[in-house]
Amino acid sequence: MSFIEEFDHLKIQLQDIISATENFSTNKLIGRGGFGRVYKGELFLPEGKTMVAFKRLDRRLGQGNVEFWKEIMMLSKYKHENLVSLMHFCNEGDEMILVYEYASRGSLNRYLGDVNLTWTQRLKICIGVARGLSYLHDPMESQQRVIHRDIKSGNILLDEKWTAKVSDFGLSKTGPANQPQTYLISNVVGTPGYCDPLYWEMGFLSKESDVYSFGVVLFEVLCGRLCCEYSGGELSNILVPKWRRCYEEKRLDEIILVGLKEQMEPGSFNSFSAIAYRCVKKAREERPTIAEIVKQLEFALEQQEIFENLVKRVDIAELIKIADLAVPPLSYGSHNQLLMLLLKGFLVDDGKMWVSINIRGEVTKTVSATKCFFGDNLVTKNAYTAPNRKAKVARCKFPYYVWNVYSNRFRVEVNSHFLSPHVTYTIYIVFKYCGRSSPKYIPFEYKLAEETHYSRSCIAYAEEDDGWLVTKLYQFTNHHGPQNFSIDFLSRNQIPLDHQFGFEEEFAFEGIEFRPLENVTCGNQERKVKVETDSEPNLLMDFKDLIELSKDYIQWTTKKELYFLLRKGFLIDGDKWFSISKNMKKRLMIPASTFLDTTDWKCNSVPESQSRFKVVTKSLKRYSFEIRLKADSKILSPQTKYSCHLIFKLPDTYASFEGPMVIGIDDGYKCHLLPLSICLNTHCHPPIVGSHGDKRSTPGPLQARKMKGHPKQRKDGWMEVQFSEVSVSTTDIVYKLYVEEKRFRSMNFFGIVIEGIEFRPL
Repeated sequence: MSFIEEFDHLKIQLQDIISATENFSTNKLIGRGGFGRVYKGELFLPEGKTMVAFKRLDRRLGQGNVEFWKEIMMLSKYKHENLVSLMHFCNEGDEMILVYEYASRGSLNRYLGDVNLTWTQRLKICIGVARGLSYLHDPMESQQRVIHRDIKSGNILLDEKWTAKVSDFGLSKTGPANQPQTYLISNVVGTPGYCDPLYWEMGFLSKESDVYSFGVVLFEVLCGRLCCEYSGGELSNILVPKWRRCYEEKRLDEIILVGLKEQMEPGSFNSFSAIAYRCVKKAREERPTIAEIVKQLEFALEQQEIFENLVKRVDIAELIKIADLAVPPLSYGSHNQLLMLLLKGFLVDDGKMWVSINIRGEVTKTVSATKCFFGDNLVTKNAYTAPNRKAKVARCKFPYYVWNVYSNRFRVEVNSHFLSPHVTYTIYIVFKYCGRSSPKYIPFEYKLAEETHYSRSCIAYAEEDDGWLVTKLYQFTNHHGPQNFSIDFLSRNQIPLDHQFGFEEEFAFEGIEFRPLENVTCGNQERKVKVETDSEPNLLMDFKDLIELSKDYIQWTTKKELYFLLRKGFLIDGDKWFSISKNMKKRLMIPASTFLDTTDWKCNSVPESQSRFKVVTKSLKRYSFEIRLKADSKILSPQTKYSCHLIFKLPDTYASFEGPMVIGIDDGYKCHLLPLSICLNTHCHPPIVGSHGDKRSTPGPLQARKMKGHPKQRKDGWMEVQFSEVSVSTTDIVYKLYVEEKRFRSMNFFGIVIEGIEFRPL
């Protein structure tokens, strides 16, 4: 069978096209391009009367037989939702006509300057184009890689549902998927302004050439205009260098389409503009892959949709009442702008309360310590004019904070004013330790005025955004009507402690924070991600090297089976457990025998039903031990932050231990932030205030919430607790875990069994 005969089933008669287009009437003309004119018309096809688009070759424009047959070959083999579909063609006499599915809304360039094309629609269109390019750049095993060579807004078609369709493959270049990416092309083609400068000037073509062109389209979508300016029918200016400078100089507001910025969620805008800028970087190696572009654009859309859902959920009238109390007064022109301000937060109540909302529209507030702390020896200090280094504190929300030597008793009085109804809140005390040493256990003992028994704070967290520490005091659900909280704190002298430091401990207090409880349950903690395993071209390619490291021979017949095999995991290198998360990120578990000192830990063999490693370590030490870790960049996913989880079991002797088993953590590299200490049993959750604030409730479902530094019971019988976060680029880190306070010396590490440490992508 000849080359042309292979496509005979797609041929239709010229007369059918003439009839459908009324002999190529101008009334049927819908566009022009480098190939020729485009017409619309209806054909009688097996599925019925169908509107289609006819692209008629005009050789005077520079294209001809090669481009015609290349388009047919390409689109007959490559099928994707975001690629325009070739339905038929005609090759009679001098006429060469391609017949496509009809994209009723035409090309993207027609809508760039239309503010009615919303930011969300623009994001979805860009994601569609990126997915289409990903399909071309990273093909299935049976296909060749395709470089389009003419990506521009005029070649992106839109159907009735605004679905993007990449079109015009006449200039595309194909090659084996496994061959080097770069081609040397003597005859450079494409559209000025969109072409990769390296390709345009030197003829070097690669996948990154398409990435550059797509980056130009992203900027067009953002700026609402084409990348080129014309004067007298001649190209006079290419705007891409200006757009790059505006990004670098943080002047994007000067070039964004008027009326579009008001629709944007800031995070969405930042994600979109950052990836657009990287696409048009001059250095090819600095441009992202199309897979990374898809990920970042999807993230930008996710941020935007979360914001739009927020707009629908909030009681805007109540938020306006809060905004009216702002100090200084707020200036905003729309409800969207007000929500942006609330997401950032602002001062109210004469500057003594900080109010903001979270992405669910729930109010968070922090009451200044100068307003709610009471005691005989409290000192108010200026946050911005500390007289010496010792008195300086982290960035403060308020102009003033409270200073206290912890031999002094004090009281806190706060209420639920401004808080969202029917929302469960955690009450935090926000503080900073100002002594010469920095204990990891924060020994606050406190109670509500109506209570008789004192509670103990357990775990302190470092706030990454402003440097203050927080520890939980209570949880409660905010019902309609005010709730008042009067909380008494014991002085340090009344708490039985080690006094090992030999000097008084000093604290700076920013205030009391009411923060909505994160909506996380103890079930499936991973974010639900839609995984289309049968259409995932890189599943085997991405994990092939690790599969080859498996201790056992691994078999599968479909990509779905391979996906679930990777989700379950398997041993690699003989002693590490490798698996993937739902969003295809790599996970790794390391056995304890590889990072614990065998002089202090005893290795015991156990059945596989008890441990995947068939060996665990049992502690012979009592009050401290070290963990030496390194994030393995050869195994873990690049450019990914990981949480570190200790997998352990407590000996039976601690079943009746009533208090919190709190241990401190030291990190010599000072990169460890969350938490400063961890708890090994389940007695470290904050007490829950009853529904009317009059008494403490018995332990309930709220205590089962996931919290950093708090342990969780696993389905396999082991306990786990997160103790750190690391990046793959992190070098060796040594963690020292120890029992700090003497009053906890009744608890020690002797007999604790550790299975290993697991790295999970965040």
